[in-house]
Amino acid sequence: MTTIPKIAWPEVSARRIERQFLATPAPADVPLAEVVATMLGAHAQVLSAAELSVGLRTAGATRADVRAALWEDRSLVKTFGPRGTVHLLPAHELPLWCAALSAVPRGASPFPPDVRLTEEQQEQVVAAIGEALADACLTIDELGEEVVARTGAWAGDLVMPAFQDLWPRWRQVLHRAGWAGVLCFGPNRGRKVTYTRPPAAAEGATRTDEALPAFVRRYLRAYGPATPQHFAKWLAAPTGWAAEVFREPAVGGGIEEVEFEGARGWWVASGDTEFPAVPARGVRLLPYFDAYAIAAQPRERLFPGKAYQRALAGGQAGNFPVLLVNGLVAGVWHQRRSGRRTTVTVEPLGRLTARQERELGEQVERVGAVLEARPELVLGEVRTGPHA
Repeated sequence: MTTIPKIAWPEVSARRIERQFLATPAPADVPLAEVVATMLGAHAQVLSAAELSVGLRTAGATRADVRAALWEDRSLVKTFGPRGTVHLLPAHELPLWCAALSAVPRGASPFPPDVRLTEEQQEQVVAAIGEALADACLTIDELGEEVVARTGAWAGDLVMPAFQDLWPRWRQVLHRAGWAGVLCFGPNRGRKVTYTRPPAAAEGATRTDEALPAFVRRYLRAYGPATPQHFAKWLAAPTGWAAEVFREPAVGGGIEEVEFEGARGWWVASGDTEFPAVPARGVRLLPYFDAYAIAAQPRERLFPGKAYQRALAGGQAGNFPVLLVNGLVAGVWHQRRSGRRTTVTVEPLGRLTARQERELGEQVERVGAVLEARPELVLGEVRTGPHA
């Protein structure tokens, strides 16, 4: 009879912290694209938060280094990732991401029938976006003009409710163009966002039947053990679909079950059952929507006691930057920049030891270094709301 490994939370927490470069930052000579690959993407709806997520995991890195990887050597790509949200992804892995994300079943459209695009229209718009961006970097309005010219006036109808305004119909599938690999973000033009084609390093295609098994194993190596339900939550995918994916022979042959805290149904990549014997130690600061805070499950373990109420917004992780103490969320923080200075206010939810206070000071100094600012630490209540 095969013995199923039995894993406890302290081992799991320590391994995730270690693999996320949160125990020890990646050496300075490790490419930032490899750090982002290990994270399985850096949430970049707010680019400064992504710069912090990557910079804090890499020895000596600053926001300028992240921007250089994104806009100069283009080893990173800013595009639509898990849950349809904006992420930084490694350019060389974009074909894998596109194939895997495109395989996630699309739910029912949230828009009324007279607002929706048909499947044929969606395909036309995605193709038109790819053509328009072949050798161009366009603002959203410029891209819209090109899409309408290539499809028809129906694509430009102002029918899509958004932020107390109406957007043109074609914008419903902007994220699908990202998942198709024909669109990514370009550098801002003044205050305007631009879009362009991904770099040559991201070209190529990965078959879905090859992408999903590899994608599941990558997810489990970063955040396992996990259940199919956790995988579904991370992707905003149907739970039934995720369960079927885990049962597929191509996937099931590369994963194995473990018992986590006395419960079955948790999975790791095959053979990946080594866990640290020493629990996570140390103090870390994570910005908004950091990959670790979003993906690490079970959430009630990562956000114990008061942290579940204080550091989550209705159970949703990421809306508050968090203080980690020994691998657990133990407070929230906020930084306010003024010129070359930034004030970092940290609200611990429990008492810090003298050593932990020293480590917190070092982390604040590192935040300042990444942001290229002179930091000041203030211990006290964070008065700003979620995602402020």
